[in-house]
Amino acid sequence: MKIAVLGASGRAGSEIVKEAAARGHEVLAIARNPEKIAAAPGVTAEAGDAADPEALAALIAGSHAVISALHFDVPAETLLSAIRKAGVSRLLVTGGAASLEVAPGKRLIDSPDFPEEWKPFAMGGITFLDALRKTDDVDWTFFSPAALIFEGPRTGSYRPGTDQLVTDEAGESKISFADYAIAMVDELEAHNHSHARFTAAY
Repeated sequence: MKIAVLGASGRAGSEIVKEAAARGHEVLAIARNPEKIAAAPGVTAEAGDAADPEALAALIAGSHAVISALHFDVPAETLLSAIRKAGVSRLLVTGGAASLEVAPGKRLIDSPDFPEEWKPFAMGGITFLDALRKTDDVDWTFFSPAALIFEGPRTGSYRPGTDQLVTDEAGESKISFADYAIAMVDELEAHNHSHARFTAAY
């Protein structure tokens, strides 16, 4: 499969590029600073700015899917505009955990111990997901990680979920970037969550 990864030099993006290429996919790795993208078989690094939908559309045209590992400073409609112009049918988004439910009708961001300083960024992810949920003409998937996503080993193990925060027997919700990338590429290949959100954690 030919895929384009946006934000390919970041922590999530670089692991997704690595995982997808290792499985034999043809990866176009796009970043503002492509020199930061590790060279690997099957990976082509290109400079690109997702805030410029016309230029991005030209870059991603011909891809079977786009995986966005961007921060939420690029609005959903800007990215969707590029997807539409390029004629790409699928968009998978590295999302945030804040909108996951910790109890019926109660989101993680609404928890009393959710750090106040994280809320502006977290709201960006929530706004992005809300925009996707109003989108019918692009086959989107929003992947919320565990509450804690960290640099760690690739274990090849995770537990999937949908709209509820996944926690372990100690009540913790966490996953490494490497295993997050496995779950993302699994979704790319299995296509289980069309027009939907899912999550994964240990």
